[in-house]
Amino acid sequence: MADTSPTHVIDTSVFIQAHRLYYPFDICPGYWDCLVHYAQTGRLISIDRAYDELRAGDDNLKVWAMKSAPKPFFASTSATAVVEQFGAMMQWVQGQSQFKSQAKAEFAMVADGWVVAFAKVHRLTLVTQEEYAAESRKRVPIPNVCRAFSVPYVSTYDMLRALSARFAWSPPD
Repeated sequence: MADTSPTHVIDTSVFIQAHRLYYPFDICPGYWDCLVHYAQTGRLISIDRAYDELRAGDDNLKVWAMKSAPKPFFASTSATAVVEQFGAMMQWVQGQSQFKSQAKAEFAMVADGWVVAFAKVHRLTLVTQEEYAAESRKRVPIPNVCRAFSVPYVSTYDMLRALSARFAWSPPD
């Protein structure tokens, strides 16, 4: 029997960049079907705060998040362990002199820290389009926090490979 426990938690950037750049709904509906399939089987998950960020938009991605994504796909971050882990990560961020105050404040306000905390607590691989940036000052990159807290992270493409996803082309009707 196949393992159906979550393996990856998806950051907001994965949805936004796929929609805007390389997997728009009209060109690659298979990508979105893939996310729904693996969410329904329990292999993929995201968080409530990513859902809130998607709902704040005014485009097809908002509609997808609200109508096509399975409701359990966006898990709650209210569990005590996640809240405590988020607090520890915020302490670490605040203690890093390389980041500007505005970067620290922004990190506290967006879903980024919460998705890392969720991944840490649930022992998941975080999927993000962000890259590690040792010299970053104007923002706190998710991979920097992942490295500091030993949270594995991968790109969208690595996640798709791990899931053995394939998107096939077909000629227009």
